[in-house]
Amino acid sequence: MIHKFTLNDYKIVLDVNSGAVFELDDCAYKMLDFIDLPLPAECPKDIYIKLKEFSNDEISETYSEIKELVEQGLLFSKDDYLPFVEKLGTAPIKSMCLNIAHDCNLECGYCFASQGDFGHGRKLMTYEVGKKALDFLIENSADRYNLEVDFFGGEPLMNFEVIKKLVSYARSLEKKHNKNFRFTLTTNGVLLNDEKIDFINKEMSNVVLSLDGRKEINDRFRCFQTGKGCYDIVLPKFQKLVAERGGKEYYVRGTYTRFNLDFSNDVEHLFALGFDQVSIEPAVTEKELPFSVREEDLTRIFKEYEKLALLMLENKKQGKKLNFFHFMLDLEQGPCVYKRLRGCSCGNEYIAVTPEGDIYPCHQFVGIEEKKMGSVLSGEFDNKLKVDFASATVYSKEECKKCWAKFYCSGGCDANNYLYEGSIKLPHTISCEIEKKRLECAIMIKVALAQ
Repeated sequence: MIHKFTLNDYKIVLDVNSGAVFELDDCAYKMLDFIDLPLPAECPKDIYIKLKEFSNDEISETYSEIKELVEQGLLFSKDDYLPFVEKLGTAPIKSMCLNIAHDCNLECGYCFASQGDFGHGRKLMTYEVGKKALDFLIENSADRYNLEVDFFGGEPLMNFEVIKKLVSYARSLEKKHNKNFRFTLTTNGVLLNDEKIDFINKEMSNVVLSLDGRKEINDRFRCFQTGKGCYDIVLPKFQKLVAERGGKEYYVRGTYTRFNLDFSNDVEHLFALGFDQVSIEPAVTEKELPFSVREEDLTRIFKEYEKLALLMLENKKQGKKLNFFHFMLDLEQGPCVYKRLRGCSCGNEYIAVTPEGDIYPCHQFVGIEEKKMGSVLSGEFDNKLKVDFASATVYSKEECKKCWAKFYCSGGCDANNYLYEGSIKLPHTISCEIEKKRLECAIMIKVALAQ
């Protein structure tokens, strides 16, 4: 399987199974439409007829080059991934989302978590429940050395004292159990102060800062109960945190909606503010909601990603350290074969724990009772559900099997698939189309930089 596309005047082909990427001239790009395997030794006569705008010598030479790439396994290559599916199975748990606060000091209009309480009332996780969750993670991590814990909400800094105690408790377990905890925290920034910034920059391997871009865009949805936006309050705090982070990982994470389909301007705005690590995601929810992106918006969205790709390319050519999360792509090595087959680890290697100690496949499944997996308090865990999630691969999803992007998106987000298509094995159409465009843009940037 191959995927051809033209972007920014580059004619590009991706060989899906080998991962090889080529920039082609006009003759080669057109010839690929007429290639049938197995290739005969000499260029078939019908190809000369179909490509009559090119000279016979150019056609013959191009055919020989394509034939050589096919023989090298770099074009129309065989699918060697399928045998690995049988080896996947379930895996030890290595990552945990601790919903440390089902409460929030903002009421963001697009919040998937019902403004922080996930529709089940406002609660904060106790230290005792958090300890049980960390113990559960260690007990179910087998020989995994690196364990990931994400402090999430709502707004996790509303429960800052418990976060501090849980980090200290986890550190006390590392040597005893031969583990290394890596912590992440996602925050809206309202409660940041010098103490919290110092703690985050010391203990958090990564921090996610929620900001949507331009003031008028951010403040349309990211508001207090009074309706006042948070931009002016959180921006200087985020800038201070990043300035003092010392090169450790972070990224500013925004959301775009139907009301700012010119979101490349928001990314550019964030770069101008000094943030060099940025992610901005579409508002994916019920299509009836006025702010949710829809299929009719895709043409406009694609143009924005193309505009953003050109911006990123120009910045990289100037040597600027600017990264857009969805354009970060490694064409030489990339993720391991198992990650390509099953990108989302929710319900298998990754779980979420609520303030009550209930276990769900990930933070987006919280509150969906049929997907509740157990409790860290009782120790119960539904291994059948774990097997179901572990079996969700690109080969168990019919649409993914025939998709050129399958080894890059790895089947998409299980939560979006379930919430909006009814099954973790039915890819969410809009998310798929957006991801394919982002991949094309990322590949184009790599091709352009290789010139």
